[in-house]
Amino acid sequence: MRPASSRPSLIRNLHPSVVREAVEAHGRFLKGLPAGRRAVLSYVNLNNYDLDGVELSEADLTGALLGGASLRGARLVRATLYGADLRDSDLRDANLSSADMRGACLRGSNLGGADLSRCDLREGLTAVQDDTKGLRILDHAKRPGELDYALLQGANLSGAQMSGALARRADFTDADLSHVNLRGAKLANACLDRADLSGANLQSADLTKVSLRRAVMVGADTSGADLSAADLSEVLRAPPPLIYIDDLPLSEVIEAHELFCRSHGAAGKAAKAKGVDFRPLRRLKNRLLSGLVAPEAVFFGMDLEGAQLQAANLVGADLRGAKLRGADLRGARLMGAQLSRADLSNAKLGPLKIGEGRVLRTDLSRAVLRGADLRGASAARVRLLEADLDRAKLDGADLRGAEFPAIFGV
Repeated sequence: MRPASSRPSLIRNLHPSVVREAVEAHGRFLKGLPAGRRAVLSYVNLNNYDLDGVELSEADLTGALLGGASLRGARLVRATLYGADLRDSDLRDANLSSADMRGACLRGSNLGGADLSRCDLREGLTAVQDDTKGLRILDHAKRPGELDYALLQGANLSGAQMSGALARRADFTDADLSHVNLRGAKLANACLDRADLSGANLQSADLTKVSLRRAVMVGADTSGADLSAADLSEVLRAPPPLIYIDDLPLSEVIEAHELFCRSHGAAGKAAKAKGVDFRPLRRLKNRLLSGLVAPEAVFFGMDLEGAQLQAANLVGADLRGAKLRGADLRGARLMGAQLSRADLSNAKLGPLKIGEGRVLRTDLSRAVLRGADLRGASAARVRLLEADLDRAKLDGADLRGAEFPAIFGV
């Protein structure tokens, strides 16, 4: 019997020029050009390679060694990374949607802002042919399916398969985990602050000492989960069917506020809605809400397209995933507001003129805009948006992963 140490290794070492040629040929393959061929880099040693922005969608990287590799902004859509070793790799803003990552080891990797939607991250083992035992388990990835200590801030994991995954002390801050399958996952000491866990399956998951501050748990199934010592402060659950302010239904309060705005204060009444959950109204599209006082209010996932919110007080408000396309936010106070994944395309964020030579600047200081869409629809609008943002207050704002006009640099 051949000693274990002398077993032939499946791992291949390729010259960098060969890897480059494979990537270039794969690009032609995806475009349907002559001399194109699918990249098959299975069991190739790519440790510490610089692969930033590479296009390897649908490529075969089964069992590849990618430890410490840089794959920032890489496209790996529907790629096969089964059993790959990605420890300590840099995958920030990479697109791994629908990739097969079963059994991949991602311990300590940086996946901030990455798209892992519909990705398969379940445990998996790779069996290979052995000349004495018939089959043996390949263990070069060390701990298959591991995400311990990984950084996934602002990542999109919606619909991902992660049952039984190991993600202890992983950082999922502001991540989209909606409808993710985390059944039986080990998440002890992980950070899930402000994460969207809407409709997630957390059955029998280990959530001991997990931080879920301001996480969205609407429709999440936690039956059998261990939440010992978990921080559930300000968790957002399903809203009540009706909201009242001073004995009036919220819908009537908004109507009175609109009348107040249209009549310049002669009729109606200005709304004061600190900490109010607006979700029962479902949408506020094109509503007249100028000067609305609603600090710390909840607008999570609501449709506010085209809403008039000039000079509104939305300090600390929850606007995550809100549709604010074309909304007028000139002069609005949004300090510390949560705007992760909000659609602010074409929104007016410039100063509001309040008198001769006097303006009120939009204040986004310390606001969280991870993954928000701040793009304009036309060249003229892009220039205006650039000016708007340039004059808005952005001190301490979190703009990681936000989408800007191409000419606007942050």
